[in-house]
Amino acid sequence: MSIFAADALKKEHALVTGATGGIGSETAMVLAEMGASITLTGRRANRLEELADEIREMTPDVQVYTYKADLGDEGERNELVNSAEGENGPISLLVNNAGISGGGPVNQLEQKDMERVMHLNYTSTVRLTQLVYESMKKQQKGAIVNVTSLSGLRGTYGGTAYAGSKFAMTGFTHSMALEAIEHGVRVNAVSPGFVDTEMGRASAQKKADRQSSSLSEVVKDSIPSGRMTKPREVANTISFLLTDAAKNIVGESVKISGGSVLH
Repeated sequence: MSIFAADALKKEHALVTGATGGIGSETAMVLAEMGASITLTGRRANRLEELADEIREMTPDVQVYTYKADLGDEGERNELVNSAEGENGPISLLVNNAGISGGGPVNQLEQKDMERVMHLNYTSTVRLTQLVYESMKKQQKGAIVNVTSLSGLRGTYGGTAYAGSKFAMTGFTHSMALEAIEHGVRVNAVSPGFVDTEMGRASAQKKADRQSSSLSEVVKDSIPSGRMTKPREVANTISFLLTDAAKNIVGESVKISGGSVLH
């Protein structure tokens, strides 16, 4: 099959969380280009509609639905899934991209900050996945990609709360993959390093400040490729994992690091 063909995901319904961010918006556009119906969710209604308009202009034949939701709220999660399936049919593809940064050195962590990061990055994602998984099991097919981080595979300075939540998502990915494949549902993760988004640049700048260095120096010194990953590169990897071309990729955490994991 041609992986990124205009009909590669035709008749599929993809739910993309955190769609207003750099990775989420690029992923939604790639999936639309591959023919999937798209449900976009995030907390910025205006940006959701702007993105939906961009997708409709680019791919007029693709069905696009937006639903503003706080995924930390159980009622909003339930209504999101019900509304999305009412508009676009059963969800067959799920991209768990919503998440936040936060925390700091362990001696500065407060319980409320730890709980907020864990709730949004882990607990809320798992609870949403449970809802979508029920629909996938009925179809006996589906694919889920969790956007984690290199911080979910190795610790980082000042990353106790954030890395903890991403390690939790890595464990969830691996464990759920073993259960879900019995029902024809594949679960994988992508684990990017520094991505050229607002959140990624802020993270890299923190490292630069700590080292009394510049952002460009940190990128040059820590990433052998000499640059941050582009959001579209992460989106392409996510989209590949959702296709039948990746049919026997199960429970993997695909690193996108520009070679930084080799340092």
